[in-house]
Amino acid sequence: MKTFKGILPFLLFMVLFTGNTNIVIAQKKVSAKETEIKNLLYSQQYIFYAQSVIPSSGRQRFLTSEYTVTISKDTIVCYLPYFGRAYSATLGTTDGGIKFTSVDFDYTISDRKKGGWEINIHPKGGQDVQKLNFTVYNNGTAYLFVNSNNRQSISFNGYVRARKK
Repeated sequence: MKTFKGILPFLLFMVLFTGNTNIVIAQKKVSAKETEIKNLLYSQQYIFYAQSVIPSSGRQRFLTSEYTVTISKDTIVCYLPYFGRAYSATLGTTDGGIKFTSVDFDYTISDRKKGGWEINIHPKGGQDVQKLNFTVYNNGTAYLFVNSNNRQSISFNGYVRARKK
């Protein structure tokens, strides 16, 4: 009985100590991921991968093909699907979707109060797209809201990753 009373505090100490070290290791992994995402967004060297689309009128659809928005300091390449209502037809094209390349755009980034970042991109020129609004969370998941001149707005859920070099 005496040996059991002597071992019990030791076992209790070991359980508490190993539990605390696991929490510290998990927190370091989270902060490293958050720092990586923040560096990608501020350096403008990332790709948004869309996983699902949410039209203004309709239900959420999961995407089976790879649709992306590639962002660099000097270029935005957008290749996204579109489901919704168009207010005017584009003459001479059979392209659907939101597809454009822009070298002239405004890029603003701000921190969110609850963590993460808000990114607003305003392409200039002859594109139908007025703005791309990203909400990127600390873990790399992201939400994209696309506002167009001649179409209903549309939203995408996905994630952000570093550009392949």
